[in-house]
Amino acid sequence: MLDIGEYITEVERYQDDGDGYHNNGYDQLEGDWLTYYKIARYFVHKVKREDRQDFLHDLMLEMAKVKAKYEAKGKPLTEAGLMRVASYEVTDYWHTIMRHRPTMLSLNSKADGDGDGEPSEIIDFLADDKAVDLDLKLDIERFLLGCPTRLVKILYKRYCGIELNAKERNYFRYHR
Repeated sequence: MLDIGEYITEVERYQDDGDGYHNNGYDQLEGDWLTYYKIARYFVHKVKREDRQDFLHDLMLEMAKVKAKYEAKGKPLTEAGLMRVASYEVTDYWHTIMRHRPTMLSLNSKADGDGDGEPSEIIDFLADDKAVDLDLKLDIERFLLGCPTRLVKILYKRYCGIELNAKERNYFRYHR
């Protein structure tokens, strides 16, 4: 059984400082690998929490591959270049996630949306086109209640196609 001192040491080992990788041993790396880690940890939070550890490793390996390609061509790869690699990998990660997401859903598939555990077809949850839009009706009624009676009569004339006289046109323009 652990005493309190050993327990606190164990807990502190797994607490992080916001980037998720405090006291994890990566800061013990040397050379290019330390540079890769220092840059990669700024991008790790941009992926899903459950994929962060794998993404960190994949990103560091990708940086090493790109650096090797640059060295083969005799070109230097700067930290800004490594940041571009990391940015590209984050974008590629999200494109891959979105590509594997289902794009079509059948309206006849079952869903437990009514709350009692009884499965219902998704089509049952769609709004009826012939139903009255209560929100719109309430908004129109609220608008008409606040309008001057004269303006409502002018609006009704315009709706019916009846020509307005000069005074009515001026009044309508004023309230427009």
